[in-house]
Amino acid sequence: MCGISGVAATRPLPVDEPLEACRDTLQHRGPDDAGAWWSADRLVGLAHRRLAVIDLTPGGHQPMADASGQLHVVFNGEIYNYRELRDELRAGGCQFHTESDTEVLLAAFETWGTDCVSRLNGMFAFAIYDARSRHLFLARDRAGEKPLFFYHAAGELRFASELKALLASDRVPRVLDVDAFEQYMAYGFVPGDMCILAGVHKLPPAHAMSYSVATGELRRWRYWQLPPAFDGPAPSIDALTDELDALLADSVRLQRVADVPVGVLLSGGLDSSLITAMAARASSRPVKTFTVVFPGAASVNEGPYAQLVASHFGTEHTELEAEAASVDLLPELARQYDEPLADSSMVPTFLVCRLIRRSATVALGGDGGDELFGGYNSYSWMMRQFRLRRYLPPGLGHVVSGPARLLPVGFPGRTYLLALALAQPLGIAHANLFFDSRTRQRLSPLLRGRAQMIPEMARVAAARGTSGVLEQMTTSDFATYLPDDILVKVDRASMLASLEVRAPFLDHRIVSFAFGRVPTALRATELGRKILLRNLGRRLLPPALDLRRKQGFGIPLGQWLKGEWGTFMEEVLRDADPCVFDPKAVAALFQAQRRGLRNPQRLFALTMFELWRREYGVSLPD
Repeated sequence: MCGISGVAATRPLPVDEPLEACRDTLQHRGPDDAGAWWSADRLVGLAHRRLAVIDLTPGGHQPMADASGQLHVVFNGEIYNYRELRDELRAGGCQFHTESDTEVLLAAFETWGTDCVSRLNGMFAFAIYDARSRHLFLARDRAGEKPLFFYHAAGELRFASELKALLASDRVPRVLDVDAFEQYMAYGFVPGDMCILAGVHKLPPAHAMSYSVATGELRRWRYWQLPPAFDGPAPSIDALTDELDALLADSVRLQRVADVPVGVLLSGGLDSSLITAMAARASSRPVKTFTVVFPGAASVNEGPYAQLVASHFGTEHTELEAEAASVDLLPELARQYDEPLADSSMVPTFLVCRLIRRSATVALGGDGGDELFGGYNSYSWMMRQFRLRRYLPPGLGHVVSGPARLLPVGFPGRTYLLALALAQPLGIAHANLFFDSRTRQRLSPLLRGRAQMIPEMARVAAARGTSGVLEQMTTSDFATYLPDDILVKVDRASMLASLEVRAPFLDHRIVSFAFGRVPTALRATELGRKILLRNLGRRLLPPALDLRRKQGFGIPLGQWLKGEWGTFMEEVLRDADPCVFDPKAVAALFQAQRRGLRNPQRLFALTMFELWRREYGVSLPD
């Protein structure tokens, strides 16, 4: 795991170009080594910060060149099948001088060109400059585990693992993108290729792009996509469970490869417990497992469940006790997260990563299991609502939604009633909505007078080409919520602690299996979720473990709002620019929270945006 940055241009870049300064904003991503390289004509500069995980020798130093000196690469991530690729490439005549997966990536590009990405099993964001073709090639992994921001203007392309590295150059403006801001207000994250700063973009998951230093042309394309939904005779649940067992076991086998200590983030939930089971099966020694508990917060304490799993598999288990989270942590996280993120579980995620880093450099986690196999409560909730729609008289949904809009934000069931008025698939866009369209306009003067439900329509577009409520929701979540909330949260929190977190469920073979081989009825129904995964759990996990339990990794935010967190958040938002947030509308949200309505996550979302804007010095558009 590392941090990369670079610049390419159609004309020579000046000697005071801050390449190293951009790179060193990423020191937390790579504390072990640093490097920089310029092409002789100063058209391309590449820089790298290294967290040494595979091949700890200086042979893994980056930027790395091939033997001819014509190819140079900077790479963030891991290629899990690099040993198999190395054997194949060596059989074709390639020679290798290190044990690093970076050298294998270079040889793969030399042999297969831009098609090399289709052969990679891993999490990655990388850039390769080919001096022969005078093209810079960049790519990002299929699920979007590793980030890549870029800015293209005035004949220059700048890229980096994190937005803060781009902003170390004064060539990148700091102006709010209002479209991205509305997306954030709707869902708590900025999706797809959008960025919260105008003119900046993210390379989407499963995409590659090429930049010509001769012409300045930037070309972008998708190199992988989800398979069509399953449509055929249903295989037996036992046959599919066998298939999943083999796939997950092989993914964990590949992802345990490292030259540093590897552990498992064990929450005691189904997903991480299955990862533990596979790791224990593959290891001749006890697996290291880690659980974090929060004293005085029984509602989020997963320690007993994790201990049950750890004892069953005989792991070397460590229960880490997290200190109370101070509000002083919030500005630090706002600075680390590049774009504002409304997911309050960033707090325990960072505390977990910081504690685990004392004992391990790599940790396996269970991310992706919910999106692939139907684990969220909202999936069953929306399936029940869709069935209910069939029994409603025409027009009744619109009749219900009118009064629903009059209910205060945070009133239980308000979002459900609003969704009833909308035809599918637009109804799915309300499943995890922070602020509906009218509330967004009341809260922010920046959004008044804009077209209605633009973020909601974009969420629907992410599920285009699918039919059925579950297919639409899981496809949309895989394309938006997973890469732009869950994986961003884990990447930035783990990298702030210089810990590499891997996600075996996101092996592209398992992703294709879940979406293309598993019938809906074995993913989720109105009454059950993760049906296939639970069948595997019944085979492998201790009988006493409750496989139906669903507990998010979070903090007791509602409880904390009654103390210093609430005071801090009110002070932050009281001082917010009234052009961004209407003071009366914000005060009404706090009042509603004190009356017992459910707004803690919404207030957290507004607070994190304001803290982010202060940390980054972002101006509003004219």
